[in-house]
Amino acid sequence: MSTIQNAHALIIGIYNYHNINKLPTAVRKDAWDIYELLIEPSYCAYLSDNVDVLMNDKATKAGITEALDKLAQRCDSDSTVFFYISSHGGRIESGSYAGEYLLPVDAVNTSDSSLAQNAISSLDFTEALRKIPARKMVIIFDCCHSGGIGQPKDANATTFNAGLSDKYYDVLKEGRGKIILASSRSSEVSWILPDDANSLFTKHLLAGFKGGAIGVGGVIRILDLFNYLQPKVTADKPEQHPILKAEIEENFPIALHKGGESPPLPPTTSPSNAYQYDVFISYRSKESDKQLQVFSDKPYTDAKWVRKTLIPYLESQGLKVYVDFRFPLGHYFINCMEEAIQQSRYTVLIISPAYLESTYTEFQNIAAQQLGLEQRQPRLIPLMREECQPRLGLRTLFFLDMTDEDDFEVNVERLVYQLRQ
Repeated sequence: MSTIQNAHALIIGIYNYHNINKLPTAVRKDAWDIYELLIEPSYCAYLSDNVDVLMNDKATKAGITEALDKLAQRCDSDSTVFFYISSHGGRIESGSYAGEYLLPVDAVNTSDSSLAQNAISSLDFTEALRKIPARKMVIIFDCCHSGGIGQPKDANATTFNAGLSDKYYDVLKEGRGKIILASSRSSEVSWILPDDANSLFTKHLLAGFKGGAIGVGGVIRILDLFNYLQPKVTADKPEQHPILKAEIEENFPIALHKGGESPPLPPTTSPSNAYQYDVFISYRSKESDKQLQVFSDKPYTDAKWVRKTLIPYLESQGLKVYVDFRFPLGHYFINCMEEAIQQSRYTVLIISPAYLESTYTEFQNIAAQQLGLEQRQPRLIPLMREECQPRLGLRTLFFLDMTDEDDFEVNVERLVYQLRQ
């Protein structure tokens, strides 16, 4: 079996607090189950020497600080880092100690000052993360469980509010290659459902690592993991919405998929009665240029790549593809585009600088995006063929990076996997 040689992790689980309200024992199981799954060769396949776990009494402020320093020392710029913490977290809203804090097992809550001195402030944690040189880093918080830490004994102290804010997560994600995952919004709590051994968020996180998330190429990529668990959590508990904050340049692998096993593609099926085609390809073609009477000296290679490389591969996988050169003759071009988008389950955009110059392609991607919003389901898949900056509405979507021909086989397999859903 394979292992991820340069992946490192730190897992922290605190429920048996010394001086403040305890958390459910599921917190301990959450952290321990994550640890065991990460080092399991038949699943995530981290080297056990590269994974540290701090549970309860070991998760003091000094212990956590030391573990973060050790993590920074053994990583390099090519490392993958996975940090998971389940504990109390929250904020002091005003006063000289105002700020956000993670609470170690030895946190003291007699006053604002005692809490600030014994907790890990946002500034301290941000500085610790900056010392870690890895450019592929995931920090996961399952911290906002119901039930606060209790009120300070000092009558003049400011109330400590449970939950970490969006601003806190925004600060932490700054810097290249960081992703922040939180189990819920700052205004929500993270649930543990009756009869469940794990918290709701971590239950689905574990399921994603066990094969629920897409694992094309034998690896689980971080955005695919989030795309799996986020709707699962909210479907089970509509009051809980996991969030993601990111400053990344790629959808990087976070773990092996079942020890490096690439999953079989979903079976080929005929498009449902609602759609005649699996996918409509939206790209910059010479034909549409002529329709618009657009003239340019730029060489357009998108059409050749779509017709000679992409479409043959998709059709070899049993997918039914619609594309502009198959529009019926004698029909209005704009009407054909509308029908193509409506009759196709997905629209794939071949994004390039040339693509962004055409008003025809702009119409196609806006129409497909609008249709997806109206139907409350994904209908649009942007594929980055050449580096460029699309409009804001497209930048909110996850792009499939096809700028490197060497990665074509892995990425097109991921595309087929999605198109068969």
